[in-house]
Amino acid sequence: MAEKDLDRRFNEAVETAMKMTQASLPQDVQLRLYAFYKQATFGTAVYNQSENFDLRNAFKTNAWMQISHLSTDEAKENYIEIINSLTSK
Repeated sequence: MAEKDLDRRFNEAVETAMKMTQASLPQDVQLRLYAFYKQATFGTAVYNQSENFDLRNAFKTNAWMQISHLSTDEAKENYIEIINSLTSK
């Protein structure tokens, strides 16, 4: 039952985040949200260096790899916490 509640709260947080603009969020917050979302939905990051080096994607992958020790549930909780802190301002 608790897992369904977590999934529901996570999905609500994702819907809230989708309504936000990139301009309204500092880049460090965007990276953290990206990392927690990826960890929550895909699991641990796998680094594969491609021929097309893109600095933006490197930052995103790095942010994701830094939290790869978290479980999917922990990543969901962190994502929810950030969204709640942004919407309570």
